[in-house]
Amino acid sequence: MVHFGYTMMTEQAGPTDLVDHVVLAEEAGFDFSVTSDHYFPWLTSQGHAPHAWTVLGAAAQATSRIPLMTYVTCPSIRYHPAVVAQKAATLQLLSRGRFRLGLGAGENLNEHVVGGGWPPVDVRHEMLDEAVHIIRSLFAGGYVNHHGTHFDVESAKLWDLPEQAVPIGIAVSGEQSCRLAGRLADLLIATEPKPDLLAAFDRHGGSGKPRVGQLPVSFDTDREAAINRAHDQFRWFGSGWKVNSELPGPAAFAAATQFVRREDVAESIPCGDDPDRFIAAIKPYVDAGFTEVALVQIGGETQPRFLRWAEETLLPALRSTWPS
Repeated sequence: MVHFGYTMMTEQAGPTDLVDHVVLAEEAGFDFSVTSDHYFPWLTSQGHAPHAWTVLGAAAQATSRIPLMTYVTCPSIRYHPAVVAQKAATLQLLSRGRFRLGLGAGENLNEHVVGGGWPPVDVRHEMLDEAVHIIRSLFAGGYVNHHGTHFDVESAKLWDLPEQAVPIGIAVSGEQSCRLAGRLADLLIATEPKPDLLAAFDRHGGSGKPRVGQLPVSFDTDREAAINRAHDQFRWFGSGWKVNSELPGPAAFAAATQFVRREDVAESIPCGDDPDRFIAAIKPYVDAGFTEVALVQIGGETQPRFLRWAEETLLPALRSTWPS
């Protein structure tokens, strides 16, 4: 069975709108939701970057059914892992058990704001590994003291804990992160439908665990308008995570994608209002073995129209294609 999710994309809408949108997503019948956690948008045309955890707290109160998840939070540079553990435990209580903590090694785009430079990927994975151990120790209850390679924790204790620990997902993009996720995560997170990522996750201990993918889409009854919007706001998406994690800001993303053509975007992102295009784009994720796929509708102002169409047309088509 495949579950279909909705993305609260903090880069393209303000906090009040994001909460309104996830309420509509719940009403439309989406199975789950995820939320990006950024300090900057990828491109200035997206225009937003509110604090994701504040938005999630409001979303937890405004909704009653739809699961919530960070997609993803870096727990090692902009945030200390002890603080991430406290936020996640609190959100799990506010949502009454609907929260999953998605973690990743971070992106220069967001983490550079606290200074200190941008570590190489091997170091970032070491930091993520250590951070996850700290978070799990705090979820277990009691006082935690930790003096590691990258972090210190002095007599920390979470005073408000949910009955069950928050599930932890880890974002993967290659063998090294798959090894880490297979060993430490309750679920895998990815943005590319690569079967070799899932195979590596399984080899390192992830067999049988959920795996969540994400796909940008651009719904509009005017297909040309949908393509133009996708090119304006999401032409960076095809660069791949190994490139995207290194670029320092929107100007760098604009320069790196200046030669991406409209037709390139139209080939990689389903645009328009034909559900068959969306089904064809989702199929590689399902074929690879993803158990959940979160859709990112491009364009903050288009969310209500997209969600109405999803309820009436897209979700029924998806569930007819992949019945439970």
